[in-house]
Amino acid sequence: MHIKWNALAQTAGVSFGITVAVVSVFALGILALSRREAVTARHAGTDAPAAGGSGRLALVGAYACFGVCAAAVVYGLTLIAGK
Repeated sequence: MHIKWNALAQTAGVSFGITVAVVSVFALGILALSRREAVTARHAGTDAPAAGGSGRLALVGAYACFGVCAAAVVYGLTLIAGK
């Protein structure tokens, strides 16, 4: 039995990199949601409009981050399931 150590190291490296990327994007989504809640809570008692359109930009960013994470998971599942 012959193990291709180079291919194993490449697979482990790519897997680690993708995992770090997906976790980082998910954390950015959580951060965007918490910033949105902070902005809306700060301006909840006032009649003044909230900065950034009541946190709509943060909400859109959070949804985009979660969409990227979901797309990465679905792509990984299609790679595993194959044809």
